[in-house]
Amino acid sequence: MAKNETDAKQALHIISMLVEDKFGVLQRISGVFSRRGFNMDSLTVGATTTPGVSRMTITTRGTDERVEQIVKQLSKLVETLKVSELSPDDSVSREIALVKVSVKDFATRSEVLSYADIFRARVVDVAAKSLTIEITGESTKVDAFIDLIKPFGIKEVVRTGICALQRD
Repeated sequence: MAKNETDAKQALHIISMLVEDKFGVLQRISGVFSRRGFNMDSLTVGATTTPGVSRMTITTRGTDERVEQIVKQLSKLVETLKVSELSPDDSVSREIALVKVSVKDFATRSEVLSYADIFRARVVDVAAKSLTIEITGESTKVDAFIDLIKPFGIKEVVRTGICALQRD
């Protein structure tokens, strides 16, 4: 099978869920994935405006058919209120990353700051030999920024995973 065919079949899928805030919900959801041999690429969970209800955004890779089966299985869980797969064209998605970069001298610091400015990232912490930068945007933007500053020496990276909402 050609690489492009494999990539198309293993496309990134975004699953959005509304679930009840109850003990063990995350374990049952992860069990659905593990029983089918799927990996969660990212998972974000947060409260909604409705008390007792959380939104989960899960990204995974797989064929359309296999992800459709996962969505059906997730829908059957008692604590699940709503499950949908979000189309990249019909949704808005963002990710936040904190990147701690080595800056050994003033010239390096200046260069890293100019890259951060180009990417509309913010410096959130300054130390003698490092800068911590917050970048928000689509995952491809975050990836591009990280790739660009790798030569300076990345000390640490933490990423939230994708948060996404369906467009109206």
